[in-house]
Amino acid sequence: MWYLSLLSPHRLSLSNRLFRIRPPIYSCLKVRTFVGSQSRYVVHTHGKASTELERRIDEIPLERFRNFCIVAHVDHGKSTLSDRLLELTGTIEPGGNKQILDKLDVERERGITVKAQTCTMLYNYKGEDYLLHLVDTPGHVDFRAEVLSSYRSTDSALLLVDASQGVQAQTVANFFLAFAQGLELLPVVNKIDLTSADPDRALEQMRTHFELDPKKAVLVSAKTGLNVEAVLPAVIEQAPPPKGSHKDPLKMLLIDSWYDNYKGVILLVRIFDGILKPGDQIISFATKKKYFVGEVGIMHPLETATSLLRAGQVGYCYFNPGMKKTSEAKIGDTLTHVGFENEVVPCEGFEEPQPMVFVGAFPIDQGEFTRLDDSIQQLVTNDRSVTLQKEASEALGQGWRLGFLGTLHASVFEDRLRQEHGGSLIITAPTVPYKIKHNRDGTEEIISNPALFPSGDHEFKQVERLEPYVLATITVPEEYLGKVIELCEGNRGTQVEITFWTATQVILKYRLPLAQLVNDFFGKLKGISKGYASLDYEEAGYEKSDIVKLQLLVNKVPVDAISQVMHRGQVARTGRHWVTKFKEFVQRELFEVVIQAAVGNQIVARETVKAVRKDVTAKLYGGDRTRRMKLLEKQKIGRKKLQAIGNVTIEQKAMQGFLAK
Repeated sequence: MWYLSLLSPHRLSLSNRLFRIRPPIYSCLKVRTFVGSQSRYVVHTHGKASTELERRIDEIPLERFRNFCIVAHVDHGKSTLSDRLLELTGTIEPGGNKQILDKLDVERERGITVKAQTCTMLYNYKGEDYLLHLVDTPGHVDFRAEVLSSYRSTDSALLLVDASQGVQAQTVANFFLAFAQGLELLPVVNKIDLTSADPDRALEQMRTHFELDPKKAVLVSAKTGLNVEAVLPAVIEQAPPPKGSHKDPLKMLLIDSWYDNYKGVILLVRIFDGILKPGDQIISFATKKKYFVGEVGIMHPLETATSLLRAGQVGYCYFNPGMKKTSEAKIGDTLTHVGFENEVVPCEGFEEPQPMVFVGAFPIDQGEFTRLDDSIQQLVTNDRSVTLQKEASEALGQGWRLGFLGTLHASVFEDRLRQEHGGSLIITAPTVPYKIKHNRDGTEEIISNPALFPSGDHEFKQVERLEPYVLATITVPEEYLGKVIELCEGNRGTQVEITFWTATQVILKYRLPLAQLVNDFFGKLKGISKGYASLDYEEAGYEKSDIVKLQLLVNKVPVDAISQVMHRGQVARTGRHWVTKFKEFVQRELFEVVIQAAVGNQIVARETVKAVRKDVTAKLYGGDRTRRMKLLEKQKIGRKKLQAIGNVTIEQKAMQGFLAK
């Protein structure tokens, strides 16, 4: 690294011990990893834009700005197309690593986009420079909040469709989300190089169902680079420039944020009006707190400092002194210069995403609770769709109740905590929010923790129990239609609509209990359709249902960390599975250990761990058999007494083993 050459040999050896150098990930970047912390990427330009780059940006008027995002179904090639556009504009060198904008380790491991990532590009078209701001969005339904926030930072969207698969469930959902936000939609058909590609079918689907003009569509192969050079001219000619004026008072929208150990909270903002420079004092409309701007810049593709940000741009800023409390960064907040609060109309905030899946999370080592609490707070800052509440368990100690938009969202959060912060958690089974309506006064209560759910028939008489439902949209080839219908019916689904989309594609709409959806429904759907089916869902309210709480008892004492709300029809099968599995992790005692699964006072399954037996007759050498019987009877009485007063200690390893998938 360049700065190591400035050090003396003694200092150089010390530096080698302090730094762990890894090979470059990007051709334009080097990685500097501090021991005990996450990787930080350093731009060759020392984090500052070159004079030439700033001069070119300053000379571009607002009319030549374009802010756009790429939206599509999962695995239709959004990140690959983003790579080609970055190479085409010279932002990165060609032939480098794949999926440049997927910066998280979990994104590279799973091959999916989790966080909406941004990048500013310069592109010369017909002799004039254009400033382009690109957002690569997630495709999975669990990360819809990221898609919605990216729409607010852009004015147009590339609607990307796989030529071999055509329009899928998430394509439909993303179209209507973008249409509702008033974005200009530009059709792009990808993967035209595949032998199974049928671009004419994809264009016809977009014309019929989205009313998009096929003549304006761009046909590309992002993987090979075929015709990718036609995408940006189409964006420039068809997409509108952002509105605003740099002469008006500052008005900027907080889109995203992340935490840096040295700079504090870094904000990603869109400037609607005015100019933002280092040294400016700004105020938040949400918290009323004031800050001094320390640095501003653009993502090119990573943090690159500039002298200012002006109307129409999307960039980052952090404060000096830094924003240390992550709770101060309210996504959707409006910020302006101090003194102009009464002149600026705040931006419309984001709709808060409602969690659909809740899990309990507990440290494996309780001594790590404080450190992990700080780590989780940092991740929650970067993901506004996660809800966090502290809770305690007798079996597992202190922990958290976390709310997510789906099971994949929860799994990705756990992976990020482990990879970026070195934290390991015990995760309880996912549950969904149920509604309890009290018959006496008509009040309603949302319960996300199974431990708080009514447990007996006598309590059920006083309340009305409702469970959440979703409207699931499933796109599936016709040959798998029968199996998919069986799956939906087997998961207590009710068919709403069936549409034969094309000669080979069918769209099914089902009302499904959300609890069934989070129970690996998507994995089963992919399995029976050999990966060809796609799924999207939206909330469909609550319905009255015969739901009960299943508890695990050890010697008649409930284990608070192992309880789940489910339909009464699932109780017997789940109860047998619980007691059989938990028996494997319970140590034998000097008395019998009884493991039961119960709904209220009704026992639905039982297993017994036999007592460790001591041979009390070993000292006998003969004589009458009554002596042997007396000793055995005495042992039996002692065991009964021990069972009545003895406590079963359930080790954390047993809980961890039981809760492991």
